[in-house]
Amino acid sequence: MYDKKTIKAFLDNQLKLFPEKVAENEEEAAEFLEDVCAVVCKNKKEVIEYLEDEMDIAGMSEAEILSSEEVFDIGDGRYLIVEG
Repeated sequence: MYDKKTIKAFLDNQLKLFPEKVAENEEEAAEFLEDVCAVVCKNKKEVIEYLEDEMDIAGMSEAEILSSEEVFDIGDGRYLIVEG
């Protein structure tokens, strides 16, 4: 379900959300993302729409939303949302 870019973005940035690593390799990362039902959004608009339903983001700027600890930039225009 999660491609290599998505998994790499999570592995490289997981300490932004968690105090210690929850995955050491791609297999562990994929399993973790599946376990927590992480969501891949195809663009910024989709991130904002998803978080409007899941979190209180009222008053937050787009930059604040996209830099929040739950949001991981995959690097190709997509974003991964992991609720910790």
